[in-house]
Amino acid sequence: MSGLTLPVAQAIVAEAISLARKLDLKPLAIVVLDDRGAVKAAATEDGTSLRRYDVAHGKAHGALALGLGSRSIGKRAREQPSFVAAVSHVVGGALVPVPGGVLLKNREGRLLGSAGASGDTSDNDERVVLAGIEAVGLVGDPGAD
Repeated sequence: MSGLTLPVAQAIVAEAISLARKLDLKPLAIVVLDDRGAVKAAATEDGTSLRRYDVAHGKAHGALALGLGSRSIGKRAREQPSFVAAVSHVVGGALVPVPGGVLLKNREGRLLGSAGASGDTSDNDERVVLAGIEAVGLVGDPGAD
């Protein structure tokens, strides 16, 4: 695969939502971005709160902007809050430094984009995104604590 295709992005969203329903998680918003940050696929389940899409997008966009899974960005925010605040300003606020934003890579390690989820706990958001990514044969990088 040379890049992230629409069918693959849509499958990531569908698989993430499918797992969320099996786990009986709260309603989610899921966003998949390509390597240039454009929205490739997204869905917002019935019953999500008003800004869940924006939070999911901020997790995915922040990961892509810094080249780090949002779990790592959260760690950096604790260690260097001024840096993360400055980057958040630079990217127009589209950076949410908590788990749930995952870099998408192919098996060779090439960056294809990112995905983010919001609606349940940050750990559960990350869990379903990773499952969606793995289901399509890609590698997810959520970052580390």
